Amino acid sequence: VSSSKMLPHCSLWLVLCAAQLLSSSSALPFEQRGFWDFALDSLENGGMMSMVRDQEEGSATEEILTPDVPMCPFGCHCQLRVVQCSDLGLTEVPRNIPPDTKFLDLQNNRITELKENDFKGLTNLYALSVRNNKISKVHPKTFAPLKHMQKLYFSKNLLASIPKNLPASLVELRIHENRIKKVAAGTFSGLGNMHCIEMGANPIQNSGFEPGAFKGLKLNYLRISEAKLTGVPKDLPDSLHELHLDHNQIQAVELEDLSRYRNLHRLGLGFNHIRNIENGSLSFLPMLRELHLDNNRLTRVPQGLPNMKYLQVVYLHSNNISQVGVDDFCPRGFGMKRTYYNGISLFENPVNYWEVQPATFRCVNDRFAIQFGNYKK
Repeated sequence: VSSSKMLPHCSLWLVLCAAQLLSSSSALPFEQRGFWDFALDSLENGGMMSMVRDQEEGSATEEILTPDVPMCPFGCHCQLRVVQCSDLGLTEVPRNIPPDTKFLDLQNNRITELKENDFKGLTNLYALSVRNNKISKVHPKTFAPLKHMQKLYFSKNLLASIPKNLPASLVELRIHENRIKKVAAGTFSGLGNMHCIEMGANPIQNSGFEPGAFKGLKLNYLRISEAKLTGVPKDLPDSLHELHLDHNQIQAVELEDLSRYRNLHRLGLGFNHIRNIENGSLSFLPMLRELHLDNNRLTRVPQGLPNMKYLQVVYLHSNNISQVGVDDFCPRGFGMKRTYYNGISLFENPVNYWEVQPATFRCVNDRFAIQFGNYKK
């Protein structure tokens, strides 16, 4: 299991190297690290290098500027269409932001409000970070000029609701750790390009999602971790490849809870209060590769795992599992499982590993993929 690496944002050199430093997680959910997570997609596709070439070759849109007074907000650092104004104690969005700016970093300030004309003229903006401010109010027309913005980081603010009229071009929204208690119907209407929403660490309950809250979205990734969910939310987008609901108060997985999500590759349900997974629930997930059920209250291995042809990773550590059957993980017939397991974790369960038959793991790549360990009462 690896975690996303922190990508600093202190200099141009780091920007140019960011593509080579990217290392995507193979198991853990995404965790927001810093502003340069914004730029990973464009960096991978040569976007930043293209921007550099544009400036070197003079092919960028020409701006009439006074040569001796380059446009850049006081205290900020502006270079290669990247404007960095983080950690300056700002209480509002600064003026004089260059109109050709692609990446705008306003994180770690004291901004309390986004006003109507804060981003006027920034039609080329690709990514915006206002992470870790004190924003509680966003004008309905704040994002109107941002016709091409794809990445928006809004985590660690004081928002009580998701801002209205987000740009139709938006692909990724990170709004982790705010004060959101409700997602109204139609909140994401017109956002057909959105692929990723991270909205964990908000005090939202199941009843906070109105019917149709996610209507129109074709998400690949959704994370609602560290909230106040007591069950799997209803009517999430059926296009999801990843769903992370870890660190909630989910008690059980009922038969119909997962019936919509036949495209899921990764499901995170760790750190909940799950005692029971109803038989047949997992049969709705034929494409699942990873299942995270660690740190729950399960007393047995969930039924249905042997029938999941593509399942490779199962986290079951830190539960109350006292015995493991010979057919709990692997099918009896040959050729039924398309991929072998790369990892099964069973440590910190009251099961004695010497009592588990070796044939139990006949469809595991090698013995190092199986993790047993001591059980602490």
